[in-house]
Formats: sequence, structure tokens, C-alpha cells
Amino acid sequence: MPQSDSLSSSIRGSKLASDFTVSLDVDRRMYQEDIAGSIAHAEMLTKQGIISQSDADSIVSGLTRIREEIASGEFDWKPELEDIHINVEARLYELIGDPAGRLHTARSRNDQVATDARLFVKRVATESRSTCRELQRALLDRAEEHIETVVPGYTHLQKAQPVTFGHVMMAYYEMFGRDAAAFSQSHDSADVLPLGSGALAGATYALDREFAAERLGFSRISTNSMDAVSDRDFILDFIFAAAKTMTHLSRLCEDIVIWSSEEFGFIRLSDAYSSGSSMMPQKRNPDYAELIRGKSGRVYGSLISVLTTLKGLPLTYNRDLQEDKPPLMDTADTVSACLAAAQGMVSEMTIVMDRMAEASQGTEILATDYADHLVREQGLPFREAYVAVAAHTRVESSTGIELPDITAEDSVAARDLPGGTSPARVRSAVMRAYGELGTARLSGEW
Repeated sequence: MPQSDSLSSSIRGSKLASDFTVSLDVDRRMYQEDIAGSIAHAEMLTKQGIISQSDADSIVSGLTRIREEIASGEFDWKPELEDIHINVEARLYELIGDPAGRLHTARSRNDQVATDARLFVKRVATESRSTCRELQRALLDRAEEHIETVVPGYTHLQKAQPVTFGHVMMAYYEMFGRDAAAFSQSHDSADVLPLGSGALAGATYALDREFAAERLGFSRISTNSMDAVSDRDFILDFIFAAAKTMTHLSRLCEDIVIWSSEEFGFIRLSDAYSSGSSMMPQKRNPDYAELIRGKSGRVYGSLISVLTTLKGLPLTYNRDLQEDKPPLMDTADTVSACLAAAQGMVSEMTIVMDRMAEASQGTEILATDYADHLVREQGLPFREAYVAVAAHTRVESSTGIELPDITAEDSVAARDLPGGTSPARVRSAVMRAYGELGTARLSGEW
């Protein structure tokens, strides 16, 4: 029976060398995927008559126990064994003896690692999509509450035109809907089984790869063994989806920081999502929003990290690929935490409607409406109307034009086209969105 210290080919010459090559602290997080892949492989080997049923039963029983030990925290991890794969195999030898040696038949760590990583990405992509949907629901609920609440809309962070706060919330709803779709796409990108590709050239055994794919929940198998063991595009796809999500989260949080400032005062953050100052007792700092905004850089860095790792690799597997796991897992953790924090922040913030209404008053924010009125009522070309209204609002004196008595509410109601900010259109968008989320829930997306 092989000894555990013979199961790894890592350099053992010094602790420095061992510490440098070890990946256990990272890849142990994929224990569920690793054990599921091994069980499916053992079942497939048995189906094909490559190993006996009794050996397969022993292997599956041993792996099931190992999974329970890891889940309960009882598993004795050995860093000197380098990674999760060798740790599991060594423990399997301890539990069942020689049959453990048959598990690696027709399998390389190259296709094993690729299988684990794809299963992991499928899982975290599904979880991220679900959390996106939760945030969408929070935004949608706030939109429904404020279908008619008027607030200034901004361009260049200067007042532009009145909109409804419901319309603002629905803008972010749309962004995170695209993010949920991107996570679905990253799941589909990972949904290819590489197992059976061997080290790089395939296997000489009569494997049933479709059977293994079905057992592991893959929709299809890889078509080129060299690409299968070296491809990490699916990791890039997930991190890119997360990076785009973090961009939208950062934009939302920037607005929340601005809205919660004393100068704007449009919202008040819950105590759970803000903090005071160690010196200034009046302060109410938007810590969560600022942290989410800051953490976007971590995910951007992870994307660049994996791109840089991959850019110079010859076919096929290279040890550089060990460096794809830390940025992948950090990204999964970061986007999950930030989506959850944003969902709570949006759900619990107080909307200060009086302050929004006050900020929506005045003639300047209605300048476009005045120009449109001159076009419709006096037949002026829009550019002439634009110049006349601009002169009137800038010099604050009579310019010989008569401005209509228009309110911010009138302005909002007039924008009654599909996609517009009128309460009727926002209400229609909200109802459609509830239907979308209901369909997503029925399909198992969240």
C-alpha cells in the first residue's frame, strides 16, 4: 500500500519549498466538489467493468465518511500532503486500504482539478445569481413604495429633470437583472465536464463520460482533452460577471453616500448600516456603502490576476494554474457579501420624501419642460425655444417669453412613454418586474 508521503510529487527539500507549493488552504474549500467528482468517477469505472463493485462500494463508503469528517471539522488536514486531492486520497487509504489505489484509474489530477473548479464555479455562480435576485426584489419593493415620489434626476451631478424615486430604483433593478443573467452565462460556461481528459491526451480505458456528466449534473462533455485540462475561461467569465456586478454596486453605493449626506438628505441609513465617529458625535457615516464601493477594486484586481496568469501559458497544464483559485474564491466571497449588504441597506433605508420634494422645486429643473411648451404652444423650433428658456433662467429676468405654470409632478406625468418616468409607466414596469422575478423563482434561479 502506498504511504501518504509518496502520494505527492512536490519538492520536500525544505519547509520553504513545501510552503511555497502548498495549495491546501485554498482548495480545501472545494472538498464537496472533489469528493462528488471522485464518487462519480468510481461509479463510472464500475459501470464500465474497470473496477469491481466491491471496490467501488468501499471507495464510495470511504469518501462519504471523509465528506462527513470534513463537514464536521474532524478531518485531520496534513499540509505536507500539498492539496485536497492528496489529503483525501491518503485518508481513503487509511479507511479502506488497497481499493483506494483504484480510484485514480483513468484519471489525472489535471482533469480532476478542472472538474472540481467547474463544479465550484457552477455553485458560486448559482448562489451569486440568487443573491442578485434578492437585491432586485429589495429595489423593486422600494420602487413600488415610491412610484409617485418626485426627486431630482441628475446629469453631471447637477439637477437635470424631475423623475420619480421609483424610476431611480428601477434603473438599478435593470442593472442587477443583467448581472443575474451574466452569472447564468458564467454557470453555462462552466457546465462542461473535463473528466476523462486525463493528463492531456485522454484515456485508454473505455470510459463513459456521458454517464459521469449526468451523475455530476453537467449538460455536456468537453470535446478536446488538451483544451479541457488547460481551459480557465469559465473562471474569467465568473469573475467578469462579478466585476460588472461590483461596478453596479459601487454606483448604487455612490448614490447612497450622496443621498445620505446632510447636503442632500434624501435618505437616512439604518443604524445597522452606518456608524458614528470616534470624535464627532453628530456623524452618521455610510460605512457599508463606502466599503462596498472600495471592495470593487478587489474584484477588478482578481480579474486582472487571472488574465495575467493565463496570458503566457503554453498548452496544456502548467502549475501557474494553481494561482487561479485564490482570486476565484476571493471574488465569490466578496460579491456575495457585498450583494447581501446592499440588499439589507436598500431594504432598511428611510426615504425622506419631504426633502426630495423640496429639492424638486424651482424653475431651473423644469427648463426642458418650458422649452417643450414653447415648441408645442408657440410653434418655435426647439433650438430657439432652448435659447429663450436658457436666457430666461440664467439672467432671472423677463425675456419677453411667457412660461407656463408647470410643477415637477406635471413634468414627471408628461413623460408617459414606455421606459419613461411617469407614475403610470413606472407602475407598469414594477408589475412586469414582479412577474419576471416570479418566473425566475419558479425556474429555480433563487
